[in-house]
Amino acid sequence: MSRFNPFLWPRLPLFWRYALPVLSVGLAVWLARSPVLDLQAAPVSIFICAVLVSGWFGGVGPGLLAVALSSLSFVYFFLPPTHEFSIPASEIPRFVIFILSALFVAVVSAAQRNAAESLRRSRDQLSVTVQELRKSEEKIRQDERELRQIIDLVPEHIIVSAPDGSRLYANQVVLQYYGIGMEQLVSAGFPALALHPDDVEGIIREREKSLARGVAYEQEARARRKDGQFRWFLVRFTPVCDEHGKILHWYITGTDIHDRKQAEERLQLENVALREEIDSTSMFEEIVGSSPALHSLLSQVAKVAPTETTVLITGETGTGKELIARAIHKRSERSSRAFVGVNCAAIPRDLIASELFGHEKGAFTGATQRRLGRFELAEGGTIFLDEVGELPPETQIALLRVLQEREYERVGGSRPITANVRVVAATNRDLQRAISSGTFRSDLFYRLNVFPLQVPPLRQRKEDIPILVEYFIDRYASKAGKKIRAIDKSTLDLLQSYAWPGNIRELQNVIERSVIVCDSENFSVDESWLSSRPVQSDPETLPLAQKLSTQEKEMIEAALAESKGRVSGPSGAAAKLGIPQSTLDSKIKSLKIDKQRFRPS
Repeated sequence: MSRFNPFLWPRLPLFWRYALPVLSVGLAVWLARSPVLDLQAAPVSIFICAVLVSGWFGGVGPGLLAVALSSLSFVYFFLPPTHEFSIPASEIPRFVIFILSALFVAVVSAAQRNAAESLRRSRDQLSVTVQELRKSEEKIRQDERELRQIIDLVPEHIIVSAPDGSRLYANQVVLQYYGIGMEQLVSAGFPALALHPDDVEGIIREREKSLARGVAYEQEARARRKDGQFRWFLVRFTPVCDEHGKILHWYITGTDIHDRKQAEERLQLENVALREEIDSTSMFEEIVGSSPALHSLLSQVAKVAPTETTVLITGETGTGKELIARAIHKRSERSSRAFVGVNCAAIPRDLIASELFGHEKGAFTGATQRRLGRFELAEGGTIFLDEVGELPPETQIALLRVLQEREYERVGGSRPITANVRVVAATNRDLQRAISSGTFRSDLFYRLNVFPLQVPPLRQRKEDIPILVEYFIDRYASKAGKKIRAIDKSTLDLLQSYAWPGNIRELQNVIERSVIVCDSENFSVDESWLSSRPVQSDPETLPLAQKLSTQEKEMIEAALAESKGRVSGPSGAAAKLGIPQSTLDSKIKSLKIDKQRFRPS
């Protein structure tokens, strides 16, 4: 704009500043005296214009020079007598007025010029400042957009709140996790929508305390995902203050710790199981023996261990069924994960389902918090169900679902949980007889009995008794701080001739007791410590005829007990069994049943 406006041109160099009054006054004299223009009647106006131009473009000094030159020219050329530098008395007022007017114009012109230049500089500076502010504002907006993009890309929940706690902004991770818009985020019902009902009160209480104190804090809570699932988060509330300590905003961040929480809970339960495992005394640390029966069993173990097949281990009590289960686990691909053992007979019927599958909070009286079951504890590993024949019917159904569908539900829960667990079961009961009596499900039996293993009793492993005796003596003598160098031959013969109804567990107890009371380096066993009761035949090894006779005898004795020893009559044992009286009398005699002992005395 200043390029086209002469009044906004910059000041001239110093030489031209003082040359300008001379030129302008000379031009004014020429114009006023020019016969062509005939401006002799207005010389004062022309000289005033010369002073104005000199003062505007030159400043105060050139303006005063223009006043002096204009005064001399006015006196010399226009005041009579002309061409003389003398002023008649009558013209002095006119001359003084001219001088004062010229001085006023010169000063005012220079002042206006200074003001205009100052205004122009201020305008230019303001224009530069405005441009810089616009650039800065655009840069801030760009930085803000980039910052929001970065915040949206951060895999953290980030919420910005006002000093009073009202929510102002949240990144896209928050909105996508909860499946909500910004309107729902800033609403008062957001905490109840987003948090687990058990955590809402605690979060709000701690937040109010933090807002009142103005200090940061953190808390763990469960947040509801848009699909209804809850995940654990570590929530941190951090205030942002100005230089005076006044809170400007609250930054709330949420870090997903669900996997860590699950791992910690699993590790804690595994530690509990490990402590239980350490506390429980196993029969022995390794499988000891070289008998053909044991070799045959271990050969089957080596074949089935690397597979995912369900195994059912049967055998008398004390034969080492859990040890076989551990051997299967150690040789499987799951050996690096947990081995969890459960004695189904040792847990009350009302609690067995909770123990196996866990329970939700409030599932029953005393369930104050959620608890993971043994199946979750054994996730990825092996679960050993000892005494599986003692499971109640309702728990048998749940176990059947695990084996068939590989999923289960916690007690009081509704969400199915996938089970990645290998099941190894064991029992000393005759499950076929239990199926016949209706106490065990046949479909569950066939699911468990995919690969049956029969652990031989110790009486069928007499070749292993000397090795086992030496093993136990070494074990318990080391614990007792004793040195036993020899085993009495009569003792060894006695141990090998004994039937061991309690199997290896009984042998272990006898050896431990003998080591404790042994006072010499020669080991011996008191014969009176061995049980004198006869060993019951294994039902699996009985001939079919003998099995039928045994069952028939049990049924007749049960009928006689119910009829109080009476055979005939409507309420007699024959009527209850649905057979003639003569037939029943014949069977009572052949089976050598004393019916008198069932009659009341």
